[in-house]
Formats: sequence, C-alpha cells, structure tokens
Amino acid sequence: MNYARMVIEKEAPEEYGYDRIRYNLSESSIADQKLSEIGLSLPDLTLFYGEHRGDKALRELIAGQDAGLSPDHVLVTAGAAGALFIIATSLLSDKDHLVVVRPNYATNIETPRAIGCAISYIDLDFDNGFAVDLAEVAAALRPNTRYISVTCPHNPTGTIMSRADLDGLIALAERHVCYLLVDETYRDLSYGQRLPAAASLSPRAISVSSLSKAYGIPGIRIGWLVTQDAGLYERFLAAKEQIGICGSVIDEAIARAMLERRDEFLGALMPEMKARRDIVQQWIDREPLVDWVRPQGGVVGFPRINVGPDFDLDRFYDGLLEKHGAYVGPGHWFEMPKTYFRVGFGWPTEAQLRGGLEAISAALREQN
Repeated sequence: MNYARMVIEKEAPEEYGYDRIRYNLSESSIADQKLSEIGLSLPDLTLFYGEHRGDKALRELIAGQDAGLSPDHVLVTAGAAGALFIIATSLLSDKDHLVVVRPNYATNIETPRAIGCAISYIDLDFDNGFAVDLAEVAAALRPNTRYISVTCPHNPTGTIMSRADLDGLIALAERHVCYLLVDETYRDLSYGQRLPAAASLSPRAISVSSLSKAYGIPGIRIGWLVTQDAGLYERFLAAKEQIGICGSVIDEAIARAMLERRDEFLGALMPEMKARRDIVQQWIDREPLVDWVRPQGGVVGFPRINVGPDFDLDRFYDGLLEKHGAYVGPGHWFEMPKTYFRVGFGWPTEAQLRGGLEAISAALREQN
C-alpha cells in the first residue's frame, strides 16, 4: 500500500484552524450534535468485546429499512470510511481494475490508488445535470473489473440517480460478474424519492452508509456495509476482525439509540434542510457569476463559477478565507477544476450560511 494524504483532509477546516474561519461552508454534514441535544443518555454498559458483526439490535434497525435485507447482511464498521477501506482492500489488487464515477468521495479513489489497481473514470457533466451515463460505464468495464463505484445521493453535487439508472448499473454488474458499490451516506436526506438500498436489489450490489453526515454524530465513528453475498460478507468480516476485531460498544449503543428515534429526528430535520437549500437557491438566482444543479439529497451542492480564463481562482479562494473569513471546498478536492466548489448548507447556522454566501459574492467581485 502506497499511502498518500488526501487533499480534502490536508485542507480540511480543522487543519487550517477554526479560529480563522467565520463562515464555514465547507462541511459536508448537518451540524454536530451533542448527546443532550438529541435526548440520548448512555446506559451503564459493560465494556467488553462487542459482537464482531456489530450489535445485533443495531443491525436489525439498519436492515429493517429495506425489504429483503436481514441483520446478517449488515456489517457495522468504523464509519463509512472504514467500510470503504474494507471493501477496497478485500476486492482489489494491483492486477485488478476499478470503474469510478467522478467526482466521488476521496476515499473511493485514494485507497484504490494506494493499492495500485487500474482505474477508469466516468466524469459527470454539469451541463447534463451530473447524470450518470450508463453507456460510458459499460464501455469502461474490463474482464478484470472488480467493481463500479458511485455515490447516491451524490457527493458533492447532491444529485440522485433515477431508479432506472440504479437498476441499469446493477444489471451491468450482474452481466459482467463484478460488483456495484453505492455509497449511500446521504440516503436518509433525500428530498423527494428515496431509493432503496442498492444491496437490497441484488447480491451484486454493496451498500455503504453511516450516521456521520445525516445525523451529525461523526465522533462515534459508526458506519456499515450491506451485502447479500454470504461469501463476500465473510471476507469483509475477516478484514474487520484483523483491523480491529469489533467496534466500540459505547459507539454502537449511541447509534442504536439514534436509529430508534430516526423518524422523529429526520421529521424535525428535513424541513430545516429544505429551507437551507432554498436559501442557497435564492442566492444563486441573484448571483450571475454562480450556477448549480439543484441538489435532490444531502446537505451539499457543487456550484460552478462562471468566469473567464483570466479570472484568478487561487486569489479568489485566498481572499475568500483571509479577507472575508469564509471557507468552501474547492473543486480540486474532488479532482475537478477550481471553477467548481462544494458548499455545505447543513452545518452552519442560517446566519452563517447567509453571511458566507454574501462573502462569496464579495470575493468574486474583487477578482472579476
């Protein structure tokens, strides 16, 4: 494994220092929650080794969201990042091939690179609404392709593929005897249609999710992967056991309590997140230098800056932070041009969101 730090981590706000940032629009989750804020308290737990697969009651709550899944299909991991690492290191070698629909979550690219496998990229197009092109994916497949990697709802654009496209990707995986990996971290934050977990539709599909983004509790490091393929599950379980044996019983207890009140939590959250999305939309409607594909899920969007080749993007981003105290995720975090940036509208307060958007407008005028 040839590890290299991911740009998105090297330039994360905690690396720069939160004291330098007044308007933090770079975060990709809702606001971080406290135990007291979400009404949770810890029982008097015995701190033993937990179930290697993850707490059974927690797995039942996860599996119960989709028909056709059981707790035996769910493996609890150290966040979605832990699940993605297990999948990549279990399925890929330097002799294998991977198809990545890009932009994508950085771990879905950097871990395969560290392994040394061949990667084909299917780049999404702003002018096509960031929709996946099934013909492009099909053309990229090789005899040694191990899996196709997508995120849905998409990070960083917030778009959601159609059910027909999801079914089409699964059909490709089944026909070519490879797997489809769907990172579904934002699935509970779908503003319209909520797609079924991909893993519930085929043994050739693997679903990954977590409580970090949609529930604002990344500090407990709880994620999961789901597969109906019993042999593959056993392989993933072996990887987890060799990495860390089991998860934290404290973290899993908090996760279980959170999912027990999932409907109540999301019922209160979703109207607020829709209102935040509308705030960004209203800003974009009156900002001629910026456009976006309106997100259908999640709490991030991926606007495009409409400027000429002489516009100094590096000075824009520097000025945005140093002069205006606002921070966004520039396009190079996702191997895209810096004319794109990820804006997170779920983490800041409404006042901070509005202030950050106005700061972007001001910084654009200074450089234009």
